[in-house]
Amino acid sequence: MKKIITFLFVLVFGFGFSQKTIPEVLQKYNKNTVPYITVNELKNRKGIVLLDAREQKEYDVSHLEKAIYVGHTKFNSKSFEKQFPNKQSKIVVYCSLGVRSEQIGEKLINLGYTNVENLYGGIFEWKNQDNLVVDNNNETTESVHAFSKEWGKYLTKGTKIYIK
Repeated sequence: MKKIITFLFVLVFGFGFSQKTIPEVLQKYNKNTVPYITVNELKNRKGIVLLDAREQKEYDVSHLEKAIYVGHTKFNSKSFEKQFPNKQSKIVVYCSLGVRSEQIGEKLINLGYTNVENLYGGIFEWKNQDNLVVDNNNETTESVHAFSKEWGKYLTKGTKIYIK
């Protein structure tokens, strides 16, 4: 009986978050359908459309400077196509780690966008490498929405914020 209870505990509470590093998370959850761009590559990239694929409450805490909120669960393809009709635009999508942004990147590719990249490690890796994030007033902040306690362990710099 003890073995069954232990198995169920591991299955329910430990199964999804046994990954110890961001690369392990991305390897487990992503399909590599959207090419990655690294933090260093993004810092040197000019003329891009930078999209935040997190939820509004996450974006409101902080985001990369000049990032445009597109969301994840409420992403609107038709609205996006109206706002960005050039299907050859250089687009970089990010989220907390790079999982949700891959999903939005796939949607963009399916809409015909030809130059879409996913920020490897998302805003967590951006902040972990000591880069600046801004709040809704475009002021630099140390706060980053950490999504959940389980995912928040991958954010090693800045101040973790949890808003439901």
